[in-house]
Amino acid sequence: MTPSPDYAEQLRHAGLRVTRPRVAVLGAVCEHPHADTETIFDSVRTGLPEVSRQTAYDVLAALTTAGLVRRIQPSGSVARYESRVDDNHHHVVCRSCGVIADVDCAVGDAPCLTPSDGSGLLEGFSVDEAEVIYWGLCPDCSTARTV
Repeated sequence: MTPSPDYAEQLRHAGLRVTRPRVAVLGAVCEHPHADTETIFDSVRTGLPEVSRQTAYDVLAALTTAGLVRRIQPSGSVARYESRVDDNHHHVVCRSCGVIADVDCAVGDAPCLTPSDGSGLLEGFSVDEAEVIYWGLCPDCSTARTV
């Protein structure tokens, strides 16, 4: 697997050393939005069979800490990873098959939602992100239920 200049540049810009496993994991996350760790690991192993599971986990942690990938974990689901980190978007999850899709911000700029604070719990907080997950059935699962 030849390192992609874009991935290498993203790593450098984030202050991370460019390594084959980092390039491969970042590429796998970009190629498989909302993939779980196992899917990412399998994708990486296709091009770099010597990469261990622990290395993949460590790279995902480093990429998440550096802000190159985002870790999401809808209730009842394993952790998923995505490369769309430049905005505060939300997600829609199918209750039946588990497919996840991006949903643009609900309203306005980040944090997208203005919290109500009748209780005063948010006093002193500087809110910079809102996480919203919409739940329902995807078109395929909705169609399957009506047939």
